[in-house]
Amino acid sequence: MTKVLIVHGAGMNMRGKVQTDIFGKMTLPEYDAQIRSYAAELGVEIEIFHSNVEGAVIDRLYAANDEGFDAALFNPAGFSRGYPALTAAISQVKFPTIEVHISNPVRRGPVSDTAQVSQGIVAGFGVIGYSVALRGVRDMLAK
Repeated sequence: MTKVLIVHGAGMNMRGKVQTDIFGKMTLPEYDAQIRSYAAELGVEIEIFHSNVEGAVIDRLYAANDEGFDAALFNPAGFSRGYPALTAAISQVKFPTIEVHISNPVRRGPVSDTAQVSQGIVAGFGVIGYSVALRGVRDMLAK
């Protein structure tokens, strides 16, 4: 079974509380429940991790690498720009990372730094983007 780490970056705990005009009214726990549902439907094993601390995200990515995860889905949120150590960590793990955004970040400004080292990007589809990314990772790894 494909094993995927889901990483929520800085500020994702504020979803459904602020900027609802951009990101909607779903809270992070509601996102997580929906992502778990998508994973179950697709037969993908997941672990969900959130931190507002760059170092904690880096440590979790490196640990996932050592634990044999097959891929990661990463919503950088507040870690989109100016985090070179995080970008380096994504480029150093042996599994593909897919960047996922609830909205289209290009409409709000420059593309994130981590997009430069990610295998792919899914953006602008709301929480459904996680299903798209999970399906893509599962199918990509099955080949």
